Amino acid sequence: MDLDQLWKLTLGEIEIQLSRANFATWLKSSRLVDRKDGGTFVVSLPNNFAREWVENKYQKNILGIIRNFDGSARKIEFVVTGNFQAEAPAAKKISAPDLSKFDRIELEFKVDPETNLNPRYSMKSFVVGPSNELAYAGATAIVNEIGLKYNPFFIYGGVGLGKTHLIQAVGNEIRSRYQNKVRPRYVSSEKFISDVVWGIRNKRMEDTKKKYRDVDVLIIDDIQFIGGKEKTEEEFFHTFNSLYEANKQIIISSDRPPQSIPTLEERLRSRFEGGLIVDIGYPEYEMRVAIIRGRLQEASRQLSDEVVDLIARRVKKNIRELEGVLNKILFYQEKKQADITGKVAEEIIDKSIQNAARRITDTQVLKAVAEFFNISLGDLVSHNRRKEVVEPRQIAMYLLRDMLEMSYPGVGEKMGRDHTTAIHSYEKINQEINRNSALSQKIMLIRETIYKS
Repeated sequence: MDLDQLWKLTLGEIEIQLSRANFATWLKSSRLVDRKDGGTFVVSLPNNFAREWVENKYQKNILGIIRNFDGSARKIEFVVTGNFQAEAPAAKKISAPDLSKFDRIELEFKVDPETNLNPRYSMKSFVVGPSNELAYAGATAIVNEIGLKYNPFFIYGGVGLGKTHLIQAVGNEIRSRYQNKVRPRYVSSEKFISDVVWGIRNKRMEDTKKKYRDVDVLIIDDIQFIGGKEKTEEEFFHTFNSLYEANKQIIISSDRPPQSIPTLEERLRSRFEGGLIVDIGYPEYEMRVAIIRGRLQEASRQLSDEVVDLIARRVKKNIRELEGVLNKILFYQEKKQADITGKVAEEIIDKSIQNAARRITDTQVLKAVAEFFNISLGDLVSHNRRKEVVEPRQIAMYLLRDMLEMSYPGVGEKMGRDHTTAIHSYEKINQEINRNSALSQKIMLIRETIYKS
């Protein structure tokens, strides 16, 4: 068996074990370049950063797999031989520093007026990792069996984690694959609300109904904003039923699961829960690296491994923030027409990511928790033991301790409890947050509300 054949088999085994993001980031561009005497196999990687990561993380796995195919394997060596894959060319010198390459790329994509879909969102460019692989699998299944597999398809997660990208990518993939045989339409909840108001004011609700019911795939973003708007909820309920009964696909996104939208009508919540509900979480380190490298290749730009690693380690909250920081660094690179050092990147990141925790007050934390669960501040700090206030109260104590680093006696005093209750609440939430995805999502959303305020 020659080296290329052996490595192809090895990569096939590794790909099954790793997430798509990890495999694409670290091993997709690797090669088996030599077999030395004594059973030493030499694996080539494009840069030192990849070499160190693969050597530390996957060396044993790779050796074990190669040994299954070649019993003489005793050792793996990793070397750097440059980039042997078609990657981004060197950074270009751009004479007009007031417009970044990213800006120009985005201008090339125009929203389709018929579907409202932005062609820059594609399934191919969506980076998949542990935090979103279930959502991606569901989306892929829907493209293959529209209206039959998972209907409705409900995706929820925090701001900037890729919900809009994925649901629009589904629409674009459907349009590309089925051409004019399947008609998708994307709409934000704000636009849906606006169209309902327009229809009522102008006595043309039939036009609004036709617009949203005469489609094969309805994709609606940020559904949580229609909660509490009676006429809009009623119209969406009837639109939902009309499409569902005709086996038309419905795709919905939200910043929280249906049961956590307090102002949503029960009949709508019940409809949403009848399909597949999946969450998108925070992207892990490898996924963030893959996203950065993907955007660099898309923009035909380069940054050093050190800077890529720095961005991925420092910017953890969401993909939108990650791309924002990357845009600033690339803009600075163009403006100065010079390479970005780690020190310069650190300064840009520090300026971009404000330390909001220093400005947060305990009142903001309690108010955010109360509003999220649709209860009063009085109930939150009362001695009421109703089920609907116990969890919010424990979350409030957890956040006071976690975000503000308040002492347990301080937390207890703020909540009208003793310090032992504060300890119990913090430890309970801290243990459950890692194994209860619904709880984790609630806390993530409350944090984002606090930071925004």
